[in-house]
Amino acid sequence: MSRAWFALGVAIAVEVAATLALKAALSNPAWYVLVVVGYTSALVLLAVCLRLGLPVGVAYGIWGASGVALTAVLSAVIFGDPLTPVMGIGIILIIGGVLLVEVGSQRAIAARERENEQVAA
Repeated sequence: MSRAWFALGVAIAVEVAATLALKAALSNPAWYVLVVVGYTSALVLLAVCLRLGLPVGVAYGIWGASGVALTAVLSAVIFGDPLTPVMGIGIILIIGGVLLVEVGSQRAIAARERENEQVAA
């Protein structure tokens, strides 16, 4: 499963890079190459995560939420986009939500394994 998490981390990084490149492409169209390659790679890597066993709700939820949080922070650093205290609270809530999704999925997996053991016994 660690390969799936690694692939998810790379998918998130590539998607964020592609999104930032999209903003850069507004003033320099050469960045559109990175946009297309980045988004394509991110979706392929997301599919790899699913193939390696990550539940779709967990993988997509973490991918999307992490992408939103990282893009907001990095666009503020790189492009000077606004990052208000309210947005910071939103990012903290996103991180909390991602953690809850992960904890919930681990509990569901453990419960399913216990049920399978009881059925087999």
